Amino acid sequence: MARLQRLLLSAALVVLVCAVDRNNFKTCDQSSFCRRHRAVRPGESPYVVLGSTLSITDEGVFGDLLNEKTRVFFTLELYPLKDATLRIKINEKNPIKQRFEEPYALVGGSQTEQFEVVDRSEEGFTLKFGSSHAVVKAKPLKIDVYSGDTLVVSANARGLLKFEHYRNKLEGEPQAPEGEEEANAVLEDEEDTNGLWEETFKGHTDSKPHGPASVGMDISFVNSKHVYGIPEHADSLSLKETTSTEPYRLYNLDVFEYEVDNPMALYGSVPVMVSHTPKHTSAIFWHNAAETWVDIKKLPDRNVVSSITGFFSGGDSDPPQMSTHWSSESGIIDLFVMLGPRPLDVFRQYGLLTGNTNLPPLFSLGYHQCRWNYNDEEDVRQVNENFDQHDLPMDVLWLDIEHTDGKRYFTWDTHKFSNPLEMTANLTARGRKLVTIIDPHIKRDSNYFFYKENHDRDLFVHTKDGSEFDGWCWPGSSSYLDLTNPEARNHYSDTYMLDRYKGSTLDTFTWNDMNEPSVFNGPEITMQKDNVHPGLGVEHREIHNVYGMLFHQSTYEGQLRRSEGRLRPFILTRAFYAGSQRSAAVWTGDNTADWNHLRISEPMLLAHSVTGITHIGADVGGFFGNPDAYLLTRWYQAAAFQPFMRAHAHLDTKRREPWLFDAETLSIIRNTLRHRYQYLPLWYTLFYENELTGAPPMRPLWVEFPEDETSFDVDYEHLVGSALLVRPVVTEGSNTASVYFPPGVWYDVIDLTKYTGPSSTTVSAPRDKIPVYQRGGSIIPRKDRVRRASSLMREDPYTLVVALDAQDKAQGTLYIDDEHTFDYRQGKFLYMGLSYEKGVLTSHRLDPSGIYETGSWLERVIIIGLDKRPAKVTLNSASQGTQVLESSYENGSSVHAGRLTIRKPGISIKEDFTITIQ
Repeated sequence: MARLQRLLLSAALVVLVCAVDRNNFKTCDQSSFCRRHRAVRPGESPYVVLGSTLSITDEGVFGDLLNEKTRVFFTLELYPLKDATLRIKINEKNPIKQRFEEPYALVGGSQTEQFEVVDRSEEGFTLKFGSSHAVVKAKPLKIDVYSGDTLVVSANARGLLKFEHYRNKLEGEPQAPEGEEEANAVLEDEEDTNGLWEETFKGHTDSKPHGPASVGMDISFVNSKHVYGIPEHADSLSLKETTSTEPYRLYNLDVFEYEVDNPMALYGSVPVMVSHTPKHTSAIFWHNAAETWVDIKKLPDRNVVSSITGFFSGGDSDPPQMSTHWSSESGIIDLFVMLGPRPLDVFRQYGLLTGNTNLPPLFSLGYHQCRWNYNDEEDVRQVNENFDQHDLPMDVLWLDIEHTDGKRYFTWDTHKFSNPLEMTANLTARGRKLVTIIDPHIKRDSNYFFYKENHDRDLFVHTKDGSEFDGWCWPGSSSYLDLTNPEARNHYSDTYMLDRYKGSTLDTFTWNDMNEPSVFNGPEITMQKDNVHPGLGVEHREIHNVYGMLFHQSTYEGQLRRSEGRLRPFILTRAFYAGSQRSAAVWTGDNTADWNHLRISEPMLLAHSVTGITHIGADVGGFFGNPDAYLLTRWYQAAAFQPFMRAHAHLDTKRREPWLFDAETLSIIRNTLRHRYQYLPLWYTLFYENELTGAPPMRPLWVEFPEDETSFDVDYEHLVGSALLVRPVVTEGSNTASVYFPPGVWYDVIDLTKYTGPSSTTVSAPRDKIPVYQRGGSIIPRKDRVRRASSLMREDPYTLVVALDAQDKAQGTLYIDDEHTFDYRQGKFLYMGLSYEKGVLTSHRLDPSGIYETGSWLERVIIIGLDKRPAKVTLNSASQGTQVLESSYENGSSVHAGRLTIRKPGISIKEDFTITIQ
């Protein structure tokens, strides 16, 4: 048996170092419920609202829904929510077993809006709430949702609603509830009955004791040509039609060296889709954690049902629309429709449902150095010292699985890491942090304290037969925590206490990997769907996509407990779901050192950003393979202007720390990292605003330019907030780049070349430059004294870069606090508004309730776009009165902008002040 186990693990390791094998993962045709939903014919919906059953309460509207074909009854619930959001729920009325409703994603959605029901008749009714309304057609069910007078979203317009009710398998005499015999008789007559009660894939058989239980429906975005979101896929930002391809799949899987331009499932799932038009932005959240497939079809099409008329389309007379078809293996239909009408409105509305990204500690926005694995404490010491020796800023050093005692998490290899407290102290002495990896597979070893504690308490996932599940991962034979059990989550969180996780400190943070969960010998390299989570008493199929989130949320809670709630946690997770943004940063998994993976990282990160997952990044240089110096520098440049910046590499790759390359490459990486650290005040401000409003720090162009249709499918560049336009160079050997400039004035941040949009321009982009442009009309805070780590810059002075628009105006914001505790939530912060108009730069507190004592002061003001040298520059403040400031001016040209540099205003950054240009 031991030899067989070794062979199995060895085979799994071979798989891990090979390119993705599509045969390991299902297609829609191999997923029986996906086949059945794709086979539903448009325009033949049997679902009817029974008007006589409608009831109205203070919460919403409720009624029965009948499938006229099977005679099975369902419930329809409509909840008008605050902030232009409608919740639609469909469930079985009398199930033989309670349907699972995912309880973990939502933190809001219970506040209802005042509403009224009008135009009620046998044909349906209208639900009015706020400035929105929904028109519900009874036969067949169709729900048209309007923002104002504009039809935005239509549910079941094509009649693809399909809700497979639970049933008993008939053997001999029927023993089903009333109405069940007819339902099964209908089912037996269906063309495709393969996979109803069990299905097999690559030798794994998935039993279904209650038969088929999938749910699905079509959702149309009216007047739309573009939809975005549903990460995680290595594909374009504007989602593609799937009429002749595989649907997009949402099923958290461990996919090695994944392919690009592909709708295959990857590590995380957020069932949120955003539609944007020049006049309107809307979104839907398909609240279901089971395996999900999404088809996309662009309309009009003469062969489909119009969402306007409910009849077959006549073609060109119908408005354009994106018709999407969602299907999930189990659960219920729980749909949130967010009505915008602007992009930032949708982000706020979604944040009210699932939460926003908590303000991360500043160090997490710095540069992270990782590989699988730093060998021992001496290796860590040398890497740490080399960053200083080569004048490279770095905030966090990471340790992968080899630092543990035989892949036993919360332990150390006592030969290679005999004194982790001293090792960590050497990092923190230079302002740096340590991250260690904690994965969900727990080595089955009765001498391993964490396994024994959980085994003795019966806190692991079970097989369908009730025994403790035994899967294979890095430690070999492994058990997996039942994270639906509050006791299991609580016990896991408590293990982060410093007296339990010996060798850790308050400066040790956490990386949760493999939490899809990855099971090397399982179907599709994950856990069997018919495994049981005793905590909730549900099959794994019900909660698969939320498993990874439960793990990293418990990690977050553990870090909170160890500091008694004082310090902000930092966790990186590979698997995620809607709501993951509340407790973890995310990276795009096991990418490859090639140009296509660098290229695809941009749209992948943007897709995350528009669905709430905002603290995101991709492994710099690619996890698999060995990047050459040119690819590596381009990857550093791209990552320097993305939210999370970490270099990481596979065990079998060559070492690639920056000083191991030639002098030119080292110099480029050094300058790139300095740019990253200069702009940390901008990133930090944007993440504070992200917590307040849900606005993503990394944004597609259309978020800021909603009427500029050219920008709607641009995914090769992005905005940092509203102020910086970033165009990574992702083509091998290229020294130029085509940049699309949205409307307005844009200034090259290095040489002040001026561009006016909308326009597309080929710009020079030699190897040592990434095209980055500051938007005219913006003010960006920087810190130009770059040190070895961000914590050492805390009291350093600020530079304000003012870029004037065509009206000689500009504005911006600056946020300051202690950068690592939750004291800001007790009012210890500064949130400043910055504005320039008619030659006057002012700073004032946007939130007067915030008070924070900082030693930082204003060192420099740079004004770009000023067309002549001023006669005098004066500062006015309460503490310093009025004084003349020293300045210098560089003339502009027809191509380059003029620049005024005001030196050492010397005012504390916490003070209100006015600088006047005369």
